[in-house]
Amino acid sequence: MCGIAAIWGDTDEPSIRVMMERMGHRGPDASGLHVADGGHAILGHQRLSIIDLESGDQPIVERGGAAAIVANGEIYNYQELRTEFPTSAFHTHSDSETALQMYRTFGLDAPERLDGMYAFVVSDGEHIFAARDPLGIKPLYMAKQNGALMFASELKALSGFADHIEEFPPGSVYHSELGFRRFYEVPEPPTDDGGYLSIEEAVREVREKLETAVQKRLVADVPVGALVSGGVDSSAVAAIARQYVDELHTFAVGMPGSGDLEAARVVARHIGSVHHEYLFTRDDIREALPEVLYHLETYDEPSVHSSSAMYFAAKLAAEHLKVVLVGEGADELFAGYPFYTDVPREHLNGLLRESVSALHNLSLQRVDRMSMAHGVEARVPFLDTELVAVAQRIHPDHKLLAGADGIPIEKWVLREAVADLLPPEITWRKKAGFDQSTRAEDYFAEDIGHWMSAGEAERYRAERPMTSIRSHEEAVFHKLMSESFEEPEAVLRNIGRWGDVLKW
Repeated sequence: MCGIAAIWGDTDEPSIRVMMERMGHRGPDASGLHVADGGHAILGHQRLSIIDLESGDQPIVERGGAAAIVANGEIYNYQELRTEFPTSAFHTHSDSETALQMYRTFGLDAPERLDGMYAFVVSDGEHIFAARDPLGIKPLYMAKQNGALMFASELKALSGFADHIEEFPPGSVYHSELGFRRFYEVPEPPTDDGGYLSIEEAVREVREKLETAVQKRLVADVPVGALVSGGVDSSAVAAIARQYVDELHTFAVGMPGSGDLEAARVVARHIGSVHHEYLFTRDDIREALPEVLYHLETYDEPSVHSSSAMYFAAKLAAEHLKVVLVGEGADELFAGYPFYTDVPREHLNGLLRESVSALHNLSLQRVDRMSMAHGVEARVPFLDTELVAVAQRIHPDHKLLAGADGIPIEKWVLREAVADLLPPEITWRKKAGFDQSTRAEDYFAEDIGHWMSAGEAERYRAERPMTSIRSHEEAVFHKLMSESFEEPEAVLRNIGRWGDVLKW
């Protein structure tokens, strides 16, 4: 995982160096620049070394110098894809060089054959080509300024260089001559009951696809650990990983009295991991909040709440390794949030599909920004496209199967699929938000007045009628964010909102 920057139509080295500097946290191990032949493009890269530690620095330039790539993320099937080319086609062992060769061979169709999380930009001398993974696990933004196209991994890198910044859409490619093309969308659920898996098939397929997804994401030239909240999602991922990792490090955080901490200890003892935990305080959150908002690049209240705990989890993990597995995505695939139980069953899978499709600008933004703030790569097994496809074919009644008391059990099919891996008190532990179970939410409920009184917040909102500030807390977050950027409006226009997505 890294930070990428590119300018097409100009070779403004001072600007791209500023862009790279603003993303230095994403890639503390190395940095590099490449000016394309003909002077049409300049590529910049900040590297976090995960694959090919010795020769994988970027930009990677094709033999002969005709094309170059900067990439962020991981291509999990890169070794398989390399066998389609002669050995002489490569001069590194990097997965990113495989993406370059795939583009040179298959053009705009190349990303359809890549299995992974990625955002990359290729200059081939005459054109610029950019792509983002199917679900937008890895970020990418673009802007136009004085006739030039600019690309970057984070909004802050483009702040001040362009008046209008846009998020690069997930599952899409862009070619400077041919424009945008969509290559992936979350599959539609079946239109009738005959298209759904049986309950036995659903349990079996979820387990098989999750096992495969976790195994893929253990590929690295550095140790891989796991963030464990004590909920079934992250715990199942850690339990599967432990089967293939002799010394798996797990990480948990919370405020004193947090339910997550005790549940994570139970998981760690059960799977035999090397467990680490960190207790943060209200003073810690208060001190970290401006930095959390600067890195997060959104003032959405639920996102900020959960990001504060994630910030400390990534900080803890960074003391020990560079790569962690996380449980993100399971709630949206299998109906994990309590409010899903109120959705009419005929609408549930459609709403879940919308939720998964929107993750790129919500929970996945939190995962990426908080991990990369500390130079840690977070991998997301539940968002493997094969597992996503299976989830769409699971009947909503099997995602929310009623227990003996008649009350629907969130994520029933997932819990059943991994029940043999975990203690029952973890498998069937009731869902709680990351901010609630770590008790980070307590800070925001009780201490937000430190930053701005309720009256000041109302005046702040009234002075900005065109914004979507919805609460006292969001007024604080909006203000702190605005103070972090040279041109905050271009950044603020790109935020995602949970309330704008989860409607039925």
